[in-house]
Amino acid sequence: MITLPKVETLKPKSQPHNFFIWGETMSGKSYFASYFPNPLILNTDGNSEQGQAPSIQIRNERDQNGKLTHSAIQQLDDIIVALQNQKGSEDQQFKTVVVDVIDDICVMIEQAICLENGVQSLADIAYGKGYAMFNAALQQFVMDLKALPMNVIYISREISITDEDTNRTTFKQSLKDKYYNIVNGNCDLVIRTSKIGQGQNITYMREVKAVRTKYDPENITDKRVLQLLESCQGMFTKDQMEKLKKGDK
Repeated sequence: MITLPKVETLKPKSQPHNFFIWGETMSGKSYFASYFPNPLILNTDGNSEQGQAPSIQIRNERDQNGKLTHSAIQQLDDIIVALQNQKGSEDQQFKTVVVDVIDDICVMIEQAICLENGVQSLADIAYGKGYAMFNAALQQFVMDLKALPMNVIYISREISITDEDTNRTTFKQSLKDKYYNIVNGNCDLVIRTSKIGQGQNITYMREVKAVRTKYDPENITDKRVLQLLESCQGMFTKDQMEKLKKGDK
């Protein structure tokens, strides 16, 4: 029989654990994410050997006849189960999982469903079942990651949109809005990376675009995460930053 909690007013000490990071190519997205505590990179673009953190290449595996032998969906599920059952000392356990990039993961999930059903697109599966299967797989992946006692980072690329009437250019994540809403709905912070300058004179910048709640740096228990977030414009108020600087002295 379940025991109900006591009726009381709680004073939660919120700290972010789920992040969505987007930005233009080579603006420091993966570099920034790799400095989170003990990261595991779920890599999709084939450049895992260039990173400094341990990584797993995500892909749909097929035999010589093109038949799906191990889907990306199953691979992601296997990884989550392994992360749920980590053993060993704390310093030998992963504390952050980085999805680099989530755009490609969505494509792989869609491809896996199509291959399993012998169709060219999700629309070819009758009665909208293809789209339903895709949404269920993506939502399950996001919810399973959120349930892990870890930091979770989703990385997306950037696209620019120019208004033909005003000639004004705006920037946004390349992940489709309908998928972004699923992922972002389970995130605490949205951070955009950008760069100014050229060659060796480039300056990298990070700015917070959206927050779930107002975070107090005193509640962020991991010092490395706190230091990383301090580098993001708009993360903390001016008073909070001044208080942090005084505390460092």
